[in-house]
Amino acid sequence: MSKSRMNLTTGPVGRTLFLFSLPVLGSNVLQSLNASINSMWVGHYLGEAALTATSNANIVLFFLLGVVFGLSMANTILVGQAVGARNMDQARRVVGTSATFFVVVSVLLALAGVILTPHILDAMGTPADARPYAVAYLRVIFIAVPFMYLYNVMMMTLRGTGDSRTPFWFMLLSAVTDIILNPILIFGWGPFPKMGIAGSATATLIAQSGSLIAMMWFLKRRKYFLLLGRHELHYLKPDPAILRALIFKGLPMGLQMLVIASSAIVMISLVNAHGSTVTAAYGVASQLWNYIQMPALALGAGVSSMVAQNVGAGLWDRVSRITRVGVLFNFLMTGALVTLLLLLDHLVLGLFLPDDATAMGVARHIDWIVSWSFILFGVTIVLFATVRATGAVVAPLVILIIAMWLTRLPFASLMSTHMGQEAIWWSFPVGSVVSLTLALLYYRFGGWRRARMVVPSTPAAGEAVVAK
Repeated sequence: MSKSRMNLTTGPVGRTLFLFSLPVLGSNVLQSLNASINSMWVGHYLGEAALTATSNANIVLFFLLGVVFGLSMANTILVGQAVGARNMDQARRVVGTSATFFVVVSVLLALAGVILTPHILDAMGTPADARPYAVAYLRVIFIAVPFMYLYNVMMMTLRGTGDSRTPFWFMLLSAVTDIILNPILIFGWGPFPKMGIAGSATATLIAQSGSLIAMMWFLKRRKYFLLLGRHELHYLKPDPAILRALIFKGLPMGLQMLVIASSAIVMISLVNAHGSTVTAAYGVASQLWNYIQMPALALGAGVSSMVAQNVGAGLWDRVSRITRVGVLFNFLMTGALVTLLLLLDHLVLGLFLPDDATAMGVARHIDWIVSWSFILFGVTIVLFATVRATGAVVAPLVILIIAMWLTRLPFASLMSTHMGQEAIWWSFPVGSVVSLTLALLYYRFGGWRRARMVVPSTPAAGEAVVAK
């Protein structure tokens, strides 16, 4: 076994989950810092129109990455279950099918995106002054899509085998490269041309493709056991059962991201109705919430990988322990961040707002109402991570729709006649309580233990029962 890989089916559950999740958390932090620094260069030196352009383009990118998140997560679970069962032939079939599928889909998306970029931006109502910037930026991003998709699926494959450290180091390489190249390509330096906003997107293209190539070279040098050699190219022929699992299990997981994103868009429209001061306060607070949720998201990724391997190995008692430890870690890690934020709220918010700003008081008020609800939502994330690792992916999507679209948004809108803007802030705890309650009920009474990612190929394995 590689030094970077951990056997997720043996050893102390707590130590294994913590050591596996820590690099995932680091990767999430790097991505957020990278995006923030790139936005700083564009906003400060290219102007508001350019920043608006990147915001519009990033909505499209978030949609594309949201879908691929679900598909690549399905790949992680399939690989994890195969590795847990010590079925390396099945693991290679998953890798080969995933590689072919992602290459075909990403190339088609890139071609269509480059051609349709102006029409996509027009449909979004991109402001006229930002449109030229957005076209230049988004077209380069579409060219980068195949590299982004393959990079993502390779990282998720590694995590499925128990290796979260290698993806972290290459994410670090990608982030540092992107940050260094952004000002060089935006403004031009030495042999590099001045590219303006297209330079920011080109930096991302170079960083992603370069990190992907470096990762593949590294894995080849290390003789990574799932890297297909010249005599194993037959695995690239898509396996129909695996392909169905990638699509029909992956899409519901991707849609979970889109449910969260779309509800956030509606929520900001409700906030906008209360004026720019409230919107500014909400915007600053929501930036901090992104960091608060990172431990739970990292734990969710770790729980999914661990549960997938243990399900493959048939270690169901260990699955329950992984879930309990994941919930405990969420309370400790997310709870510590929330406590720190509330104790130092004036200092932390002061990084974004002047001390005497009216928005400061509003932001502190919002944080005291909303931030603790992410502890509850973190438990939901861990429970979702467990059940989806068996193949039960529809129930978490339905629960999110109920919590976000049928609870949080109606509460924020309808109760505003009685509570004013307070209804918006209290809708977060209300939605979190609903999602946690439904997730606990499904975890306790649902049929997720009978779910399967893919129909077994051998009759001895029995018939699969797909849980909803």
